[in-house]
Amino acid sequence: MGSRRRWVVLAVGVAAQTAASALVYGVPFLVPTLRDERGLSLAAVGVVVAAPTLGLLVALIAWGAVVDRVGERVPMALGLGACGVVSGVLALLSPGSLVVAIALLVLAGIGAASVNAASGRLIMGWFGVEERGVAMGIRQTAQPLGVAAAGLVLPTLAAREGSLSALVWPALACLVCAGLVLLAAADPPRAPREPGAAPPASPYRSAVLPRVHGASALLVLPQFAISAFSLEYLVREQGWSPGAAGVFVAVAQLAGAGGRIASGWWSDRVGSRLRPMRLLAVASAGVLLVFALGDLTVGAVAVAAIAAGSIITVADNGLAFTATAEMAGTAWSGRALGIQNTTQNLVATAAPPVLGAVIGLSSYAAGFALAALAPLAAIAITPVRAEPVAERVAARADGD
Repeated sequence: MGSRRRWVVLAVGVAAQTAASALVYGVPFLVPTLRDERGLSLAAVGVVVAAPTLGLLVALIAWGAVVDRVGERVPMALGLGACGVVSGVLALLSPGSLVVAIALLVLAGIGAASVNAASGRLIMGWFGVEERGVAMGIRQTAQPLGVAAAGLVLPTLAAREGSLSALVWPALACLVCAGLVLLAAADPPRAPREPGAAPPASPYRSAVLPRVHGASALLVLPQFAISAFSLEYLVREQGWSPGAAGVFVAVAQLAGAGGRIASGWWSDRVGSRLRPMRLLAVASAGVLLVFALGDLTVGAVAVAAIAAGSIITVADNGLAFTATAEMAGTAWSGRALGIQNTTQNLVATAAPPVLGAVIGLSSYAAGFALAALAPLAAIAITPVRAEPVAERVAARADGD
């Protein structure tokens, strides 16, 4: 699409997703202060951390259905605004009841889910097939940017103002971004439906989209194996200081954000989302196995594998989202992206405790070798041959 407005929409979408991510995924940065204030066990604080993600999970598909029916801008602004209001109330009241705090965090997650369901669809509608890979890759940098911003701000603010009071910062960010969405994130043009025409058929009549969802969910496992355990591994097993390990992980996360954009550019150049995704699955399995070998032999090899894995294991994410939206079509893409998000978040929720149990009972090498089975399975089920590539190849040729 020739309009420069698409880049404004992309910027607003990334800002909105970053603000929502800072709230949903920033709660772990409150844990030390929260435990000191309330004397909570790890199990109890784990429920607090999981609360906004639970809200996200229960609402994603419903928000997707709303977006398919009425468009992206209004639902995204309303949901993000609600997230800001609820988390702001939590920050200002700092309720003594943990149950009330958890309930408010769940409600904030429900509001934030609107952004996950709508922002990808919004960006897909404004960008042509020859640019979508890069655009969605840029959009996918929002989560690590939100987590990085939360990591920089929330611990210090929590120590000074109190754990729940620190949430005033992501609350304000959500409210500001909700206003930006209303002002600047226009819904993309939609092709008018002929009077009396039957609604588009469900893309789930075949197994292609479920296979994309399944492969993408499997590829979340290596991503969270790296992100959940790299800092602990560097400190406990390699003897790094927490500060040095934190800097290493932060730099690796930023490099991973760049990897998401690069993989999107790659998919635009070759006219395929799923072929690069399958090759990245091969690389993900390889890097986990190299880590396992390094853990058993030379620690420096394991550290190098963490650095490489921080880039490789996240690079496929935008490809799967782009493929899902393109295969689902305009009428179904909101719901399809909601299902895609839900399956990924279910695996993301289950992966750390499962891998943690394996590592605790055996070793890091065993845990990461087990995690390598997931991308190997993803290689087998990624439906490369079913991908409609002709339109993208033609668009790429026209662009050249």
